[in-house]
Amino acid sequence: MREIVFDTETTGLDPKSGDRLVEMGCVELVNRVPTGNSYHAYYNPERSMPAEAEQVHGLSEAFLSDKPLFRDTVQDLLDFIGDSPLIAHNAQFDFGFLNAELTMCSLPIVPLDRMVDTLSIARRRHPGAKHTLDALCSRYGVDRSHRVKHGALLDAELLAQVYVELTGGRQIGLELAAVEPVRDVVTTAADRPLHREFRTPRPHSASEEELARHKAFVETLDSPLWTS
Repeated sequence: MREIVFDTETTGLDPKSGDRLVEMGCVELVNRVPTGNSYHAYYNPERSMPAEAEQVHGLSEAFLSDKPLFRDTVQDLLDFIGDSPLIAHNAQFDFGFLNAELTMCSLPIVPLDRMVDTLSIARRRHPGAKHTLDALCSRYGVDRSHRVKHGALLDAELLAQVYVELTGGRQIGLELAAVEPVRDVVTTAADRPLHREFRTPRPHSASEEELARHKAFVETLDSPLWTS
């Protein structure tokens, strides 16, 4: 099964108030295994970059000024994600921005039935624990030492590893050689051999010597339960 893990960076928290998408990163999984295929793009948001947002991802207004508009490269993104399920951490946020941008391009939105939210999965798996991407990386031993600031592609790569652990671990895609299923076999009287080989019964009772050793051992026990 093909799945896409993705992450976004934005100018703020709410597309309805004018915040825009500035970075998209996607990682392809097939049968929960990263294929090495990815998609990454920066976008000119056509607006200023708030200082608090720049502190999170480090993308300045000057850096984004020569980047393409979302509508100029949206088809490349749509071709990459296809009709695969889309996995994100706090996915309502990322879907909200992606669909807001698609709406501004007069394109169909991505239906929410394709959404897989790793935050919801983590809350069910680990109630009461911290569920940030950093916390989940620590829990599952995912190396994030190179993560200085948020970045859409880097965070998608980290989330892909976390998602595999949340849904069964690194061996989930491990398959052994195919084995033919065992078929039920009905045996009738006609199928049974008429004569069977006689086998001498095996001795199963204790010898006199073994009984004597056992009795001597029992006498060494201090107040055994069966005598009280």
